[in-house]
Amino acid sequence: MQTDFDPKIAAKKLLREARSGALATLMPGSGDPYCSLVNVASAADGTPLLLISKLAVHTKNVIADSRVSLMLDERKEGDPLEGARVMLMGRAAITTDENDRRRYLARQPEAAMFADFGDFAFYKVTISSAHLVAGFGRIVDLKPQDILLDLSDAGDLLASEERASAHMNEDHADACRLYATKLLGAPDGDWRCVGFDPEGLELQNGRVALRLPFPQRVDGSGPLRVMLVKLAQEARAV
Repeated sequence: MQTDFDPKIAAKKLLREARSGALATLMPGSGDPYCSLVNVASAADGTPLLLISKLAVHTKNVIADSRVSLMLDERKEGDPLEGARVMLMGRAAITTDENDRRRYLARQPEAAMFADFGDFAFYKVTISSAHLVAGFGRIVDLKPQDILLDLSDAGDLLASEERASAHMNEDHADACRLYATKLLGAPDGDWRCVGFDPEGLELQNGRVALRLPFPQRVDGSGPLRVMLVKLAQEARAV
């Protein structure tokens, strides 16, 4: 039986749409596993981003042993085991990259209230392996290169991301709503663009995030503009 299931696309969707996840760390000394709930976002290449306090147990654990596992799921209604989830294994380390900070706060705006507190820091989870569970017969081990983007040709696009997102929200909010409702089948709402990468754009309405993949990769601000116009035309034609 043929299927259009693509594990790489499914995992990338979870990486981009997740706004919270279960973080597993190791307790110093005993090595006992410790699991906690954290808010998440993603760097431009898809790498998970966290904002955590050194007063929290999980942060103390990370400082002692950087090995972590992060589970992201689609929060499907009904039986949660029927929904897709991805387990990411790797190491967490502080990031001072301003783009990581900007992308996290665009997706978790309420965190701006405490992001500059002395005990908080942004962390990036460098993925070493991933395990996707997306339903019966859809259990796949993935490598980092399967789910993270190569950004070597995307400098122009990434440099324009913040400006382009603001432009879409200020001047083309109607297009953002059309992308969400017509192309992704979401309920109407205050849908806003929170970022771009070469393979798609992220839309958000409150705590709900959606990924709109591009039909082909874009590598600059010019191609991005053309793509957004094309998608808006498609949405208006639905």
